Amino acid sequence: MSDIFSRIEHSRTADEVVQQIESLILEGVLRTGDRLPGERELARQFDVSRPILRDALKALEGRGLLTTKAGGGTHVADVIGQLFTKPVTDLISTHRKAVTDYLEYRREIEAVAAEYAARRATPEDLALLDRIMARMDEAHRTGDFDDEAEIDVEFHHAVCECAHNIILLHTLRSCYRLLSEGVFQNRLLVFSVPGAREALLEQHRAIHAAIKAADPIAARKAAMDHITYVERSMAEAERSGDWQRVSRLRLRQRSDDIEPTRKRS
Repeated sequence: MSDIFSRIEHSRTADEVVQQIESLILEGVLRTGDRLPGERELARQFDVSRPILRDALKALEGRGLLTTKAGGGTHVADVIGQLFTKPVTDLISTHRKAVTDYLEYRREIEAVAAEYAARRATPEDLALLDRIMARMDEAHRTGDFDDEAEIDVEFHHAVCECAHNIILLHTLRSCYRLLSEGVFQNRLLVFSVPGAREALLEQHRAIHAAIKAADPIAARKAAMDHITYVERSMAEAERSGDWQRVSRLRLRQRSDDIEPTRKRS
């Protein structure tokens, strides 16, 4: 984080510090929970006096963008993901149709994000995407389902960042937050479908490759194909789980029927 703040030129006012931090939050450089450098270091980087810096931080805290804890430093407040309030999140988690609508929405929006990413990704964006893809490969190799699922979400975050569209960025971050908070408890069911882990990895590689090749059409298609596969696999996993439940009940019931017969004989 030491290199993301710029020296304030001209009048060196609190407003200029506020605007720079606002921009970093809006552009997704500073994310929820990120800790800012200490007051002395931050004042040095901005090249402003500590009283000016304090005024700026106080203004940002008053607007709910930063939060300060005694002895814990200054952090970016929880300003992302509030598209879905707690009551709405609770409703989504208890209505099955919401899962279908969620994936339908993601398919269209992520297609746009991937297309924009293929057009706009910078060399630095691609370097970050490369690192995430390498971690995904490693998680797949070690068979860590939870880690693989977490990196999956991080990958989609990064694609959205590559799109360089602020509204897309914050809208999709809000959507992904539903996953990280476990609103869709059945999302890991996809990994139980035979061949799913390999298919998902290849789909992420296809999105990655299309963005690196600056091919917006291929990137859009790869993103849509990925979500379509997730939707189909979740439905298949749910059906398989229901079949297993019914089969166990049948076995239990018929075992109970057989036991008295054996005793009578």
